Amino acid sequence: MVSGNLFHCRKNSWPPEEYISKSTLQLFDFDSASPPEQAWRRKLNGHANLLKEFSVTFVEAIKMVRLGIRLWSYVREEASQGRKAPIDPFTRESCKPSASQGVPLGGMGSGSISRGFRGEFRQWQIIPGTCEASPIMANQFSIFVSRDGGSKKYASVLAPGQHEGLGKAGDSGISSWGWNLDGQHSTYHALFPRAWTVYDGEPDPELKVSCRQISPFIPHNYRDSSLPTAVFVYTLVNTGRERAKVSLLFTWANSIGGISHLSGNHVNEPFIDEDGVSGVLLHHKTAKGNPPVTFAIAACETQNVSVTVLPSFGLSEGSCVTAKDMWDKMVQDGQFDRDNFSSGPSMPSSPGETLCAAVAASAWVEPHGKCTVAFSLSWSSPKVKFLKGFSYHRRYTKFYGTSGKAAQTLAHDALTNYKRWEEEIEKWQMPVLMDERLPEWYKFTLFNELYFLVAGGTVWIDSSFVGKKAPYDQDQLARMKNDEVKAVEATVSGRGEEVSRTMTTATLDEFPGIEYDDENSTSSSHASEDELMVPLKRGYTDRSYQTYKVLEPGNTEEDVGRFLYLEGVEYVMWCTYDVHFYASYALLELFPKIELNIQRDFAKAVLSEDGRKVKFLADGKFGIRKVRGAVPHDLGTHDPWNEMNAYNIHDTSRWKDLNTKFVLQVYRDFAATRDMSFGVDVWPSVRAAIEYMEQFDRDGDGVIENDGFPDQTYDTWTVHGISAYCGCLWVAALQAAAAMAHELGDREFAETCKSKFLKARPVLEAELWNGSYFNYDSGSSSNSKSIQADQLAGQWYTASSGLPPLFDDFKIKSALRKIYDFNVMKVRGGRMGAVNGMHPNGKVDETCMQSREIWTGVTYGVAATMILAGMEEEAFKTAEGIFLAGWSEEGFGYWFQTPEAWSTDGHYRSLIYMRPLSIWGMQWALSLPKAILDAPKINVMDRIHVSSSNTKFFNHETGVRRIATKAKCFGDSVFNCAC
Repeated sequence: MVSGNLFHCRKNSWPPEEYISKSTLQLFDFDSASPPEQAWRRKLNGHANLLKEFSVTFVEAIKMVRLGIRLWSYVREEASQGRKAPIDPFTRESCKPSASQGVPLGGMGSGSISRGFRGEFRQWQIIPGTCEASPIMANQFSIFVSRDGGSKKYASVLAPGQHEGLGKAGDSGISSWGWNLDGQHSTYHALFPRAWTVYDGEPDPELKVSCRQISPFIPHNYRDSSLPTAVFVYTLVNTGRERAKVSLLFTWANSIGGISHLSGNHVNEPFIDEDGVSGVLLHHKTAKGNPPVTFAIAACETQNVSVTVLPSFGLSEGSCVTAKDMWDKMVQDGQFDRDNFSSGPSMPSSPGETLCAAVAASAWVEPHGKCTVAFSLSWSSPKVKFLKGFSYHRRYTKFYGTSGKAAQTLAHDALTNYKRWEEEIEKWQMPVLMDERLPEWYKFTLFNELYFLVAGGTVWIDSSFVGKKAPYDQDQLARMKNDEVKAVEATVSGRGEEVSRTMTTATLDEFPGIEYDDENSTSSSHASEDELMVPLKRGYTDRSYQTYKVLEPGNTEEDVGRFLYLEGVEYVMWCTYDVHFYASYALLELFPKIELNIQRDFAKAVLSEDGRKVKFLADGKFGIRKVRGAVPHDLGTHDPWNEMNAYNIHDTSRWKDLNTKFVLQVYRDFAATRDMSFGVDVWPSVRAAIEYMEQFDRDGDGVIENDGFPDQTYDTWTVHGISAYCGCLWVAALQAAAAMAHELGDREFAETCKSKFLKARPVLEAELWNGSYFNYDSGSSSNSKSIQADQLAGQWYTASSGLPPLFDDFKIKSALRKIYDFNVMKVRGGRMGAVNGMHPNGKVDETCMQSREIWTGVTYGVAATMILAGMEEEAFKTAEGIFLAGWSEEGFGYWFQTPEAWSTDGHYRSLIYMRPLSIWGMQWALSLPKAILDAPKINVMDRIHVSSSNTKFFNHETGVRRIATKAKCFGDSVFNCAC
């Protein structure tokens, strides 16, 4: 916990008065129009510098040349099938990344659109796994001001004009608009999920304008947080002596990013809804058979605000109404014709033509008067379709249906509900923002790092049942229908052991719950609620697929659906588990039901096997896609939940951190939520995960050994023998498994794990402890004595879960002090974060690319470990390095796109990455949940009595069946329980 006066005297890091005059702030001091005291800020005329990507050294390139050749070949092979490889370092985006990002729009899992701090709409992720980074410059807010007498007129796009791609002045497109905003007196303020843009006398010196952007990201609200919508509330303050007519314009192109607006057959239509809400629907016909998307732009008419629309205009001279015509109309009249509401749907656009729409809201603002104008944006993409042909309904369709016109209702509801959303957001954030013990940068960075749960390619489907759709290759489908396939049904005991196997032979036509649609269909069908068959092609082994019960939440009334998020927009794999280990604190803190369901998905995966052959690119050898007992690296890319382990660099069934991370996460979640049904559901998989790791203790000393290749999350950093990272995770997992077994009544397994723990811990210490820290590994390589920043990852989870410390207090604090003094403070004075590896002589470990990198999420994790060890000052200094290098004005420009890593010179690797969500591990450490704080203070390990005969893992009795009758039997879960 943070001491009472630790940060009491720390200077307010980002006072709003340095960006906006006090008089302007006072004018907006009503209706949440004024930006908060704690926010990330930037002037609109701030330079959005291009970001610099990392490069490998010559020596690293030589080491990876074979991998590079195999990876290049694999990328080409996937491209020939119309698919994007999960990792593709060879293809570069046409839009070079820059320091221009801002708060993204919408809730979670329904597709996302980001908005740069200067106002541009960019980073389009409507189609799963696809990110179109380039901004659509026709999507803008603009303002038109005229005053009584007509002596003063202003017309300007509300974004600075220094953007690429605007073309030449004099044409009929958006270059004809008034790009007159300088941005010198306009500022952006971000506190996710809201953002404020304040125009302090721009373009009209006597008009103050505040735009408040609001998205429905509301912790523990599993309905509204799934909605694809955002609201823009404009507050206008007239400081002049004349009445002003102010018209605000919202323009939108019928596009889902990239060049999709040119594909043709798009249609716009106006609408009028209840409560004064009106606008335009933009129906977008997607390419490549993807489900259609409908956008809605709308505004709310009030007694003082009049709303008009222009349903369609184009960007070229051949358009019936051009962008220039539209702009001239607004300059002259400040509104569109009311007859436009009755114009009906537009003609479908032609290929190569850009179809746009506009909504205008006009109001008179009296001298020294104020006025509020609200716009909304929503999009309806009801179906998620993955490239291998499977489709699902998004979560929000549970409440709004599957029609594209749901966008209209979403736009309406956003405008009528946003004030309630803001109340809930402020109630959530206020305790942190008002905590004077915390540094200012931490407060807003904590919330702003949550951008990834919207912009990280999240997918949230409407139920726990996985929908199946046939592949769209009809010739292949015909062959598959006639193929004989063998299905194995494995009955699993409560201990996770297979007790019987039944094999059946059938054709695909005989599988229940599978429908075969025509090539262009996007409908999905669900398997029965009781079981789900996974059919595979001829030639796969009989262990390639299994029949299993679909894992449901304990209470179907509280079903929150199933959730996916990417490792990163450049590493396109869903729910990458070794990274989720760091990021999961955010979900557990804010959306615990989602977190538990992700763990259920992985629990189910532990007991499954997929025997399809896969070539691993690091060594060129073949193996099977998924080994029973091994936690998968990820839930897949092109067929999530069904085809796991999209990652194919290494054989992750041989990794030493995935299973231990599963056990640690499950116990932490179980301890925090006290959800006994969850514990019973996943327990057989916890046992299986521990038992699977037994094979890696090759010398029987109780500690697993690494195998001389990068067999953990640091997948270019080779490890030999016992390692600090994996060894600490293993010892921590044994203690967590023992504690969970004890609480679930599986006494014999609790004894086994405790016995193993007591044997392993002294061996780990004897092999690696050198008096001040744990050596990197027990090998004899040049970096075996390196100081690894992440060496106490197991202790982090142990302390986070309320378990006894793995080592004595001196060793923990000594290792953390060493990391702080060397990995943190010897790299640019602590202004970069913690470098992964550091030699004892104070030089960065340059053994490989990853040893010399600074990992943002790992740095936050190290800081969390320091907090739990009572080293708060060192913790915040360590984490502040990530803020200074990534988020501050003097940094490298990684705001709202925090990368996985940067080098000591600030060059990034993998933008918009999952792991930095681990900053919520710091918040977890600062305010441990009541369930953990109120747990019995007796050491749980002292309550487990080890019998002299209990020396092996594989026993024959378990107490889980007794627990199951009190919660929910395995018959309703992934496991065929023997109860």
